Amino acid sequence: MADVGEVLMSVLSTIRVPRPGDRVHKDECALSFSSPESEGGLYVCMNSFLGFGSQYVDRHHARTGQRAYLHFTRTRKAQKEDDNNSSSGDPPKKKPTRLAIGIEGGFDVEQDQYEEDVKVVIFPDRQQVTSEDLATMPDVVKERVSLSMAGFMSADSVSHALQVQQWDGEVRQESRHAVDLKQLDNGLKIPPSGWRCEVCDLQENLWMNLTDGKVFCGRRYFDGTGGNNHALLHFQQTGFPLAVKLGTITPDGADVYSYDEDDMVLNPKLPEHLSHFGIDMMTMQKTEHTMTELEIAVNQRVGEWEVIQESGTSLRPLSGSGLTGMKNLGNSCYLNSVMQVLFTVPDFQTKYVSNIQKIFDEAPSDPTQDFKTQVAKLGYGLLSGEYSKPAPDPGDDNGTAEPRGDQVGIAPRMFKALIGRGHAEFSTNRQQDAQEFLLHFINMVERNCRSGANPSEAFRFLVEERIVCQQSHKAKYTQRVDYILQLPVPMDQATNTEELQEAERRREEADSGPTPTVRAKIPFSACMAALSEPEVLSDFWSSAVQAKTTATKTTRFASFPDHLVIQIKKFTFGLDWVPKKLDVSIDVPDTLDLGDLRATGQQPGEELLPETAPPPLMTPDVEVKGILGSYGNEEDDSLYSPLLSPVLDDSTVSQLCEMGFPLEACRKAVYYTGNTGIDAAMNWVMGHMDDPDFSAPLVLPGCSSAPGTTPTESLSEEHLATIVSMGFSRDQASKALRATSNVLDRAVDWIFSHLDDLESMEVSEGGRSAAESEGSREPPPGPRVRDGPGKYELFAFISHMGTSTMCGHYVCHIKKDHQWVIFNDQKVCASEKPPKDLGYLYFYRRVTE
Repeated sequence: MADVGEVLMSVLSTIRVPRPGDRVHKDECALSFSSPESEGGLYVCMNSFLGFGSQYVDRHHARTGQRAYLHFTRTRKAQKEDDNNSSSGDPPKKKPTRLAIGIEGGFDVEQDQYEEDVKVVIFPDRQQVTSEDLATMPDVVKERVSLSMAGFMSADSVSHALQVQQWDGEVRQESRHAVDLKQLDNGLKIPPSGWRCEVCDLQENLWMNLTDGKVFCGRRYFDGTGGNNHALLHFQQTGFPLAVKLGTITPDGADVYSYDEDDMVLNPKLPEHLSHFGIDMMTMQKTEHTMTELEIAVNQRVGEWEVIQESGTSLRPLSGSGLTGMKNLGNSCYLNSVMQVLFTVPDFQTKYVSNIQKIFDEAPSDPTQDFKTQVAKLGYGLLSGEYSKPAPDPGDDNGTAEPRGDQVGIAPRMFKALIGRGHAEFSTNRQQDAQEFLLHFINMVERNCRSGANPSEAFRFLVEERIVCQQSHKAKYTQRVDYILQLPVPMDQATNTEELQEAERRREEADSGPTPTVRAKIPFSACMAALSEPEVLSDFWSSAVQAKTTATKTTRFASFPDHLVIQIKKFTFGLDWVPKKLDVSIDVPDTLDLGDLRATGQQPGEELLPETAPPPLMTPDVEVKGILGSYGNEEDDSLYSPLLSPVLDDSTVSQLCEMGFPLEACRKAVYYTGNTGIDAAMNWVMGHMDDPDFSAPLVLPGCSSAPGTTPTESLSEEHLATIVSMGFSRDQASKALRATSNVLDRAVDWIFSHLDDLESMEVSEGGRSAAESEGSREPPPGPRVRDGPGKYELFAFISHMGTSTMCGHYVCHIKKDHQWVIFNDQKVCASEKPPKDLGYLYFYRRVTE
């Protein structure tokens, strides 16, 4: 065997020193979930800085010829003393006092629990070189390798850089109302104690309005505790924006909430505002939990079984194939729940797990950025059982403690980073809507499966909408693709109305303390009836009568998918447009028969509405000259020109924008509803929110792009190459970029929302598409959907706990071998009482007879 110093000298040119901006993967294998804590540690290539577990490092060496690797291992430090015992010389752990991570008083990131070791390993003989060995080697070798090792140890790993290690949830902004707040001279003086809500006499969770000094109770929490919303109702009645939580006032400050800004805020003039009502901050003592302390308590409890509806039941931990937990990376429970369910679907197992070796063999040089590789890696990690092992007790250095339900599990850091890259929400550590993430992931699967099997077809189905003009009795049929059936919740159909009224009366009469939670019980049949009943369209433009009239719209299934996803529309808006969650119990059945909802198409003897569009909205002072218009040309045979822009009702556009919708979406809503008012525009927005081009600029009929889009000659060659690499022609890529002002992300969204049009663009030798040169052509084929009987059985559901999709916690229940299993991040247990009536997303599979 050659001398190790000579070997190092021969590979010295391949050894790099990490520079700022280099992606150093020292926490996770690119092809598995091996880590420095795993058996065998992690091998990091000293040239590309990609990490590989012991089972994949030889593959990388064989494919690349790279020989020098850093072998990185972490060993958990023994913790022989109790956390609260300082006899070891270390100070005891302190309870968090600040809603923060990685800073004084916040949650500890626990980076000091491991001892780290790193050495150089030369392949294929796996010769090892330690730091001590380097001291005896030539200076040129010693210097380069030492710098590389030092740079590796000091570099932030990719996962570290992607996570917010120092996060402060208490950073509050100064309220815009604080400085100029008007206070009423009503002579009211607030005593230092003995407060009660002026409406319900509640004695806790009390808030004093800083304008008029009125004291009311706070918001009611999702579990029925808290207040009765009287402070919020007072703001809605008076518009007085700021309130202070009584019991939190100390010389250092207090909790101040701005109802107008809907957030906790800073009030620099708080002493003055309190003094107006006779309160001296310097003499006040804290008697109530601050909002930060309440949030910390929730964060500390979020992983406990008490927050799950099966509390009080002894749950048996499970492990093995298909029973692998997933670590919560910081509000990633929505991702964990969705991916656990998806990889119980055979289509996803076959596409990614059964073909994993082929996917790995075809992976690019950097597999961490390859969608198929990372999805296959995640699927194998969940299904193989390799990581489904009980986690040892942190205080047991031998790892022989009794299992507590937690698993070692997998931490999907690379997957989360890749799937969320470029997305305004999924790239953050904020909580997200599981339904929105499911659609986002399906969209990415669609993009990456243009050739070969597409597992998202398991969920794809066609919806038929039948609109009947009530004046002419003629009908119009349209079809659209969908992946989720959204089920409305008719609250007026509750079967326990008297019980709900009695519970509300008790809450209003209660002096203090929480009252038992009573949920509205809604029959599942009532939800289905609300879905299937005709919807009245009051401002429908009928092409038969050439005017606005009333119509009815009926929605039915044009096809039934292999797997049906049902979303219970629990999240809605109140009259004040404040998001709220409907606390309901729905008797969701184990089996479904949707055969009665099968679309029948055009009825015998039924006449169809003429295919005539509403008259275009034009500026009244511009003359239209012929079909080309004043500014038309032969290549752009458009009725519209820069001067022929549509006249949109600015007030309706403004109202929609004030509700938080994107400007371009608001303009399209007003345009496509013909300036018929806010109700019609709002209905259009709610019906198109999931469209990929929802926020894209308004493209007028007959135009290849919106005003101001990019001409062909200025298109980015890099963007063109990126889209062409996804399987599209150059003409198709150019059309997408022109339609989206040369913005790559928007162009990709646009191209996938116009596949039917693009599929017909057969490129001719002259460079122009055949579609442009032919006067007529066959209509493009419809989307590929599966169909079969509409009979289904429930196999999984995802539940949400919290007041909003933007907070709280997600868990999922999956039926495996006739046994319900609960997946709560790293906890995987046999479910004794699956709360099927409280789910948010339900997953059914077709029953084959």
